[in-house]
Amino acid sequence: MAPIAVLAGVTLTLRGRRVLDGIDLALAPGETLALLGPNGAGKTSLMRLVAGRLAPEAGTVRVGGADPHRSGEARRAVGWVPQEIALYPRLTVAENLSVFAQLSGLPRRERREAVERALALGDIAPLAGRVVSTLSGGYQRRVNIAAGLIGRPGLVLLDEPTNGVDLAARAAIHTVLHRLREQGTAILIATHDFPEAERLADRVAFLAQGRIVREGRLADLLARLRTGPPERELILDASPDVPAEAVLRRAGFVPAGASGLRWRTSERAGLDGAALLGTLRAQGVPVSEVRVRSPRLETLYVEALRPRDVGEDLGEADAAPRPLTVGGQR
Repeated sequence: MAPIAVLAGVTLTLRGRRVLDGIDLALAPGETLALLGPNGAGKTSLMRLVAGRLAPEAGTVRVGGADPHRSGEARRAVGWVPQEIALYPRLTVAENLSVFAQLSGLPRRERREAVERALALGDIAPLAGRVVSTLSGGYQRRVNIAAGLIGRPGLVLLDEPTNGVDLAARAAIHTVLHRLREQGTAILIATHDFPEAERLADRVAFLAQGRIVREGRLADLLARLRTGPPERELILDASPDVPAEAVLRRAGFVPAGASGLRWRTSERAGLDGAALLGTLRAQGVPVSEVRVRSPRLETLYVEALRPRDVGEDLGEADAAPRPLTVGGQR
């Protein structure tokens, strides 16, 4: 099946900074691609290019074979759902959707049907008469997504669609995305939520410093990763002090969250769980639990970005895992 969107050699500079550098990417109808990367990696800028909001400095962007920055038809084939809530707070849900139907170029006679269809798809019909400002954040996000779907686009772009919403709203949004996929809609989603990406994506692309450092089918990437030993995750009682952190890094562990209480292996080798627990405690690491599990998407992310981020932050000596030592004995 021919791709609905193709980026070839795309480069973009904004305010004197190279945001995207030589991006090659394609997305087929009915496919969900998750963009993963740190803040500032270029995910939102890439989406704005596909939506026709920006023009590349070099390379080409095509949606349905046309340049979305120049072609109104190509832009109408894209549903853009930004991270911020882009709604009129004093209008009702139905009034908002009607405005977006008009902005998308739908004829007057088709707008009511489009609004009803978007309300049904987002499962928000009971909210049609509610003023948007009175809705919870989760419901506002669901209306925001419905607004992006008003023109029945063949490609939907979602930037952190479940950021800051509760579990019920997250589940409802995921249901909408599954329905879109079943209808043959292509989905490009930027997210920092690894379980969400695993649940939704057929393919993943890791961005770092404006480049795609790894891309492929999620199932294939995970299958290759899981041919080796399982990975180990540490749960700490408290954030490690400087000596304890040095012990963890020498053993090949890297932080797995902002709290400093979860650390995960990058090389997935060494002592078994019980021996590791005792060895780390003996060296002053406040570890309470060792978990052993199959590698997941987060492991792929750390490995894909490690040469650019973790290795540079630690320096070459600390970036490479070393054997764990106790009392000078390996």
